[in-house]
Amino acid sequence: MERKDVVTIEGNPLTLIGEEAKAGDKAPDFTCLDKDLKEVKLGDYEGKTKVIASVPSLDTPVCDLEIKRFQEEATKLGDNIEILFISMDLPFAQKRFCDAFDIDKVTTLSDHRDADFGKKYGVLIKELRLLTRAIIILDEKDDIIYSEYVKEITQHPDYDAALGALKR
Repeated sequence: MERKDVVTIEGNPLTLIGEEAKAGDKAPDFTCLDKDLKEVKLGDYEGKTKVIASVPSLDTPVCDLEIKRFQEEATKLGDNIEILFISMDLPFAQKRFCDAFDIDKVTTLSDHRDADFGKKYGVLIKELRLLTRAIIILDEKDDIIYSEYVKEITQHPDYDAALGALKR
């Protein structure tokens, strides 16, 4: 399934592949790779609330600030919340980024191999084979309780709305 003109980059429309993840839906399982090239699935975080941020690349200014913001917020959220940042960056690049900026409270996952997450959550950009900027929050039972697909991917997500949904 393709969704045209859902997001833009610098005003230019892009096509997203897959269905939009909406509040009230059951979250589909997915497989990504962690920084050690180990397969990770949604089920690995069973019983936890999950904040999933999809981003185009950690090596861009907005993504850099976004992950650092969630790193800071993670210290206030408690142990039952897992923050996952998923991008098409190679696991080696994600590890290097996290080591360079002491990112240790946010888990980075790479979708570069199969774009499994990107397709299942409707965040894969057809024209670029990158993920669009989105925030998806799942409760402990993997029900989607919040989703935001940022219209202009060079912009930040609505942090206050996402954190507010998480606290509810």
